[in-house]
Amino acid sequence: MPANTYRIGQIVPSSNTTMETEIPAMLTARQSIEPERFTFHSSRMRMKKVVKEELAQMDAESDRCAVELSDARVDVLGYACLVAIMAMGRGYHRASQQRLQAHTAANGADAPVVTSAGALVDALKVMKAKRVVVVAPYMKPLTELVVDYIGHEGFDVIDYRALEIPDNLEVARHDPRNLPDIVKTLKYQDADAIVLSACVQMPSLSVVPMVEAMTGKPVVTAAIATTYAMLRQLDLRPIVPGAGALLSGAY
Repeated sequence: MPANTYRIGQIVPSSNTTMETEIPAMLTARQSIEPERFTFHSSRMRMKKVVKEELAQMDAESDRCAVELSDARVDVLGYACLVAIMAMGRGYHRASQQRLQAHTAANGADAPVVTSAGALVDALKVMKAKRVVVVAPYMKPLTELVVDYIGHEGFDVIDYRALEIPDNLEVARHDPRNLPDIVKTLKYQDADAIVLSACVQMPSLSVVPMVEAMTGKPVVTAAIATTYAMLRQLDLRPIVPGAGALLSGAY
């Protein structure tokens, strides 16, 4: 492989179809302005219904996935399920990242691990956002866990919307064109940033520029935050055209 080609590994829920669409879309778009090239590799953990029991069962499979991806000598691993991490308890993304990276090291292929949960929290810090509004596809109780998790990390979630879609495949079918009108129902005027999708399965990338233009606020999603975190871990310029404020080069 050419020296400037990087292998991107993703630990993905078995029913997730969006993360392998949006992350490659962003890193491919980046290729129009930067020299690096990327290949994409996934390992799957079983999960169909977005409920606490299935999420915990799924998270236990992430260790196997990290080892499988390190067999391919990937350069960075992304754990592509935000709610699975946040449902395991406050601050859990730190323990998960540490444990999974230890597995890659033990397999002789030490590679940094980012979780979409940790990436979103870190992105809000980078953006210096204190007050945020959040859109999530989860049922109300899981959405409340996500809001609590973000709050515990030092942010004030001033408004949120739970779309209450229990089936993970249905989450991927949610039309992103509905998101601008959903944002209009939130108190975004008082927010420093808008979390347009607190879920890596709910498609949102295509409407991020539209929502930024409509609201005049920086917009971030779990997938955008994960891409930013991966580029930072690879020591590459975190810049992607058309992917919102975080990846605009402003940070």
